Amino acid sequence: MKNIKHKITLISILLFSSFLSPILAQKDPFIKEYIERLDKSKEYLILVAEMMPENKYKFKATTESMSFSENLMHIGWAMDWHSQSLMGGREARDWATDTELKVDNKSKKEMIAKISETFDKTREFISNFDINKLEEKLDYFGANRTKRQILLLLADHITHHRGQMLVYMRLNGLKPPRYVLYQ
Repeated sequence: MKNIKHKITLISILLFSSFLSPILAQKDPFIKEYIERLDKSKEYLILVAEMMPENKYKFKATTESMSFSENLMHIGWAMDWHSQSLMGGREARDWATDTELKVDNKSKKEMIAKISETFDKTREFISNFDINKLEEKLDYFGANRTKRQILLLLADHITHHRGQMLVYMRLNGLKPPRYVLYQ
């Protein structure tokens, strides 16, 4: 009987903590602010992607550059890898064989839908992230970085590639959408 009470108590604690972790993550100022920034970044990137005509999606500034569409899908790949694989522990996608987050034969509409979905998955991951793990360190391309720093690096990475996409719009005679604040 004592053993059963112990098991019930343990199960209750585990269940309670599984519900509490997302609540704590959402109340953490860093996570709350990061989610706001991620939401605005998604809003702006999708606006950029929608404004570029589909027949310009293959445009490259130079032969060695990524195309507009490759920059777009690379952002999705990076979000997936940083959140789900590096921080989340899921095995990384195989770039050579996985086509879910590559341009492949996707239409503009399909790429935008995939980016939107990837932002949503990243948002969910971060919203439910155990804030006690933000100070854990990981090897980030040879540098020892906290998970908090990795999230900041991800935000910079999104901005970097979106910035290239904005230049591509200008090079094609298009006026990019007005900057969206708080991202």
